[in-house]
Amino acid sequence: MKTFRAGKVFKDQNTERINSVDFSHNGETLISSSEDDSIVIYDCLEGKPKRTLYSKKYGVDLIRFTHAQNTVIYTSNKVDDTIRYLSLHDNKYLRYFPGHTKKVVSLSMSPVDDSFLSGSLDKSLRLWDLRSPNCQFFPLIGGKNTPGKNGKKLVFPGESVDTYIFCSPTQGPFTTFKLPQDRDCDWTSLKFSADGKKILITTNGPVIRLIDAFSGSPVQTFMGHQNTKGLLLEASFSPDAQYVLSGSQDGKIHAWNVESGLKVAVMESKHDENPVYCVQYNPKFMMLASSSLHMV
Repeated sequence: MKTFRAGKVFKDQNTERINSVDFSHNGETLISSSEDDSIVIYDCLEGKPKRTLYSKKYGVDLIRFTHAQNTVIYTSNKVDDTIRYLSLHDNKYLRYFPGHTKKVVSLSMSPVDDSFLSGSLDKSLRLWDLRSPNCQFFPLIGGKNTPGKNGKKLVFPGESVDTYIFCSPTQGPFTTFKLPQDRDCDWTSLKFSADGKKILITTNGPVIRLIDAFSGSPVQTFMGHQNTKGLLLEASFSPDAQYVLSGSQDGKIHAWNVESGLKVAVMESKHDENPVYCVQYNPKFMMLASSSLHMV
């Protein structure tokens, strides 16, 4: 981690904050969405922007690759709260997923099939299939909805954390565990490690928690990054789940060792001291992407 350095800085692609980034499953493409309604596609092999699309009418947020490198799903921040399925090849919508009545705050694609999960401020969680515009599973849960998903399990946080077997979510959770709530901050994201054994809980405060996905017992608490303004800063696992990375209010990227809980690196991101909102590790190559007002 200490050897990572900023290799490319793209300052001319966006005029407003980048709100989401995602790598394709083969690691060859990076995509970003921005508050300026733009979708920028980057070639990771050549290290340069490849194409820019726009969603001027609906806006764009929380963009995610499907299993195909030329299709994405994303949420809207204008007009309505419909999720949209877009072909990058010809810039045409393949399907719409209506249902949420307030802003969608989380969107997670399954790593093994064409299903995906969304959570909204309307206090609902919805399970979808790319092949159908109809919701497959629709639980109502209090609080902010920040679901996490891996190949076989769904996790829904409310007053407790409910874990469902993905093949039969309507049968109810196979385990539920209560976790102490942080007094000064809210949970903003849940992410599974690649092996499905751990869950990373991101907050809008200066603390990130790691718990056991089966028992709910605390594993590590990561601190030391800055977030005094309640920002939605992304934290992510490395592909081997040995490290956790997080953006910071001071424009740096912090990295911790999962096993020891110790901070192993603080990386200069060249974001000019602007907060690093998004940070993700390429699933195939030794490469990081971070974003604020521009992409690195």
